[in-house]
Amino acid sequence: MLIYQKITSKISNKLNSAIKTGFHQHQNDLGVRKTHLFEDRYENIYLNEKHISELSTLINEATQHAQKILKVDGLRAGYWFNYMPPESTTTLHTHDDDDELLSAVYYVDVPEDSGNLIIYQDSKKIEIKPETGDFIFFKPDVRHEVSRNNSHEHRLSIGINFGVHK
Repeated sequence: MLIYQKITSKISNKLNSAIKTGFHQHQNDLGVRKTHLFEDRYENIYLNEKHISELSTLINEATQHAQKILKVDGLRAGYWFNYMPPESTTTLHTHDDDDELLSAVYYVDVPEDSGNLIIYQDSKKIEIKPETGDFIFFKPDVRHEVSRNNSHEHRLSIGINFGVHK
């Protein structure tokens, strides 16, 4: 696999809109798990198909792409939302904590100048400008971060890790 692979989703704008609306309706529901508190915001907000039924279509599509990239069947996906306000960044990190075979980010809503995905291959820095509807797939041990959101709007994305069913 290349250092990353960009795939434009086949998902409709209507479905993206439903996911965004569902996120706003449920992000502060009682019992919604939130982790990774940095810069006064939780970077990971765990909503699922019980909150937003349209997520199942998106995650199924993502899993199909991941299985094709890895040439393996039977993957499971864990995922979370990242709601990035103006002036925020996401610090350098990896996703290789458990049994992940592949990681991805899906961009639900990307205002202009709302931050780029920056990945590192050894000493090489690669900056990727995301667009609404993009999946970016990469190996879980790839170091990556997100540059500052210089827009006046929040950006909404979904981080995804793929592993095998146990």
